Amino acid sequence: MASPVSGRTAALSLQLSQAHRELRRRLTDVRTGLGRRTRADDTLLTHCLAFCTAMTHHHQGEDDGLFAALVRERPDLAPTVAKLVEDHGFIAHILARVRELAEQAAATPGTDPEAIGRELDGLAAIMESHFGYEERAIGAALDTGLHDDGWSDPVPRLRAPQKPSP
Repeated sequence: MASPVSGRTAALSLQLSQAHRELRRRLTDVRTGLGRRTRADDTLLTHCLAFCTAMTHHHQGEDDGLFAALVRERPDLAPTVAKLVEDHGFIAHILARVRELAEQAAATPGTDPEAIGRELDGLAAIMESHFGYEERAIGAALDTGLHDDGWSDPVPRLRAPQKPSP
């Protein structure tokens, strides 16, 4: 019989998929908004930065919590986790480029947002492949249940954990 802790990690498989769906939706919103603009503006910058931040926090939660715990519990997943962490690095590089382009566009009135669109198109393709692989490989491990000493708390979040009020 699975312990409540194991049940929590099994539920993470679903939460992971839900977080990925939300990130896909946010990226679609940014790309759709970009397509409606004839020039870049502060709204675009705000939406791009919010998306980039959400994606970064999600990946940090995985790298620092979920993946470290998986490798401790299931050393056989180390090559899979290494591939996913490598993907996170590629995605971080694209996110940095999107941030840079959005900031440049916001600072230069009349800038055509086409370059941002190309970066977002590439990001969407990489995200789709990455999320699918992660959900198949990691979801199966989570469904079996793992010991959870608190590492799972930040995983499905798309923002930094809130500090408790004093």
